[in-house]
Amino acid sequence: MSSPKRRVELRSDTFTLPSPRMLEAMVAAELGDDVYGEDPTVNALEVLAARLLGKEAACFMPSGTMSNLASIMTHCPRGTKVIVGEESDIYVYEAGGASVCGGVIYHPIPNNLDGTMDLDAIAAAFPPDSDDPQFALPALLCLENPQNHRGGKVLPAAYLREVTDFARENGLTVHMDGSRIFNAALAADVPVAELAGYADSVMFCLSKGLGAPVGSMAVGTGPFIRDVRRLRKMLGGGMRQAGVLAAAAIVALENSGRLAEDHESARRLADGLETIPGIAVDRAEPGINMVFFRVLTMDNPTFIAAAQAQGVALAELGHGQIRAVTHYGVEPEDIGYVLDVIRSILTDSTRRSHADHKPVLAG
Repeated sequence: MSSPKRRVELRSDTFTLPSPRMLEAMVAAELGDDVYGEDPTVNALEVLAARLLGKEAACFMPSGTMSNLASIMTHCPRGTKVIVGEESDIYVYEAGGASVCGGVIYHPIPNNLDGTMDLDAIAAAFPPDSDDPQFALPALLCLENPQNHRGGKVLPAAYLREVTDFARENGLTVHMDGSRIFNAALAADVPVAELAGYADSVMFCLSKGLGAPVGSMAVGTGPFIRDVRRLRKMLGGGMRQAGVLAAAAIVALENSGRLAEDHESARRLADGLETIPGIAVDRAEPGINMVFFRVLTMDNPTFIAAAQAQGVALAELGHGQIRAVTHYGVEPEDIGYVLDVIRSILTDSTRRSHADHKPVLAG
């Protein structure tokens, strides 16, 4: 079978390639040894990230997983608990790192369909007697905003106020996995610092919708970031002349308004999918750059393979749903092509199904 002439990558926004401006900045970046704190481009990125999120300091990290891990280990003494959503990326996709590396116990709480966690369920994570040495004590609450596994849902401001107030009243620090926090802020029409302000520390990814090739940021207070930086080194994250990567990240942050194009592409894709018989769309309002949907007339592996054969890359993500993620590199005209491909797959499937069930007449 010949390869499709066109390819549209919708599995994740981690597939973005650096823009021409990023490549130019990478070539021209002024460099030094970041482990010594002497890479001027990394230093500039960290100042910019802290300012945008309204925090005192920031640390450039190789990945979001390492950023979350170092943050949890900084907040949590060994033998304490971190309260996480059972649908959160920290709990599902980060290889249990806080337990393996930090001696921290995960306490998963059910996520509602909108990504929130009930306060009663969080309260149940506390032991009946905090003075009883038999029990591990909670030290940290982790929130994810937007909530990936629940359909890219943006947590409402009223909930963020309520849950973070509850956490602090009960002696918990709050960390936010904000891997796509710039998408969440755009969807909620608020400054990103407003969302970051609900948490004591925040992680966000540079290599997803923002489009940089590598890296994430941890942001928080000065003392917190000092400890995160020490853990980064311990975990193997010292990257030396990392300014070549930080330069692209600076361009990404300066051009974060471009995310509106991805949100519009996702909206057009969701609108189109809703017109195709056999497709059920899980609509998120406000929406980000993700569309979650179910195929009602065929199994997911067969559908994904059929789309792949025509150059449309999709993936299943949780609870039988398919996720399509728009990003830099997905052009407006690609959305029409994707819809045509999906429509043709389901039309052909229906036609074959009818043929298979054609009644046989007696001779």
